[in-house]
Amino acid sequence: MARSWPRWTSTTRSAPTPESDRREKKTIMTAPLRLESKDGIATITLTQPDRLNALSLGMLDALVEALDEVRRGDDRVLVLAATGRAFCAGADRAEMIERKPAEWEPIVDHYLDPVRRIADLDIPVIARLQGDTVGGGFGLAIACDFRVAARDIRLGAPFVQIGLAGCDMSAGYYLPRLIPLGAATEMMMTGKLVRADEALALGLVHRVVEPEGLDATVAELAGQLRAGPPIALAFTKRAIRRSLDLDRDAEFDYEVFAQVNCIQTEDHQEGVRAFFDEKRAPVFEGR
Repeated sequence: MARSWPRWTSTTRSAPTPESDRREKKTIMTAPLRLESKDGIATITLTQPDRLNALSLGMLDALVEALDEVRRGDDRVLVLAATGRAFCAGADRAEMIERKPAEWEPIVDHYLDPVRRIADLDIPVIARLQGDTVGGGFGLAIACDFRVAARDIRLGAPFVQIGLAGCDMSAGYYLPRLIPLGAATEMMMTGKLVRADEALALGLVHRVVEPEGLDATVAELAGQLRAGPPIALAFTKRAIRRSLDLDRDAEFDYEVFAQVNCIQTEDHQEGVRAFFDEKRAPVFEGR
């Protein structure tokens, strides 16, 4: 299905191919980031390496708009990536100016908007972490469903080191749910940064690879998720997110609801045929 791109962007399109609908590549360029869509996989790339991809208010606005565009589209997977030596260094120093409390509240809340958008997307989101991932950038990463990291990077939420609460940018919500409470407490209360291998041992990231293997590893995972049943994956993601806040019985109720809906899909019928009867890879269509 073709996608309608907003007027505030420029769009480039690769030459048509025989598989034009599935092979088509579209790119949205804005000053701080790039949004691409190809073969059912969307990629948002932060493109201000000279500023360590810091989260200025302009970057936040562009990121929220790009995430909204992904939500309106029909891609099955989103990759969140960046250029340069840092994935994202957190808030922009230029934004740290004196303001009245009434002015700060909506700004601080706005920093959570991309986190909300990522969590609320029904498709899997992969964070491709090629460089240091700290502060607000760390918050973006831990809001994603998967994190694939280059071996030499550092991750953490060193907010306390500049006199801020260590729970900023979703860290207080997600971090104690992703890793042991003691490790989360140390990271948040001391500002400790962890290397990728330690993050893997903690369960904070899913894969650690050499930098030259990062793209291939992300592409393999994205391809695996793209080939999955989109309706079932959407219900699964919702169930995981809901389980963070619900008691056991409420979660079990939702699991019943989700499975009853998935059982009635054409994708489920295709999966049963492919696995049990025809011994082949399933082709899921999202119906």
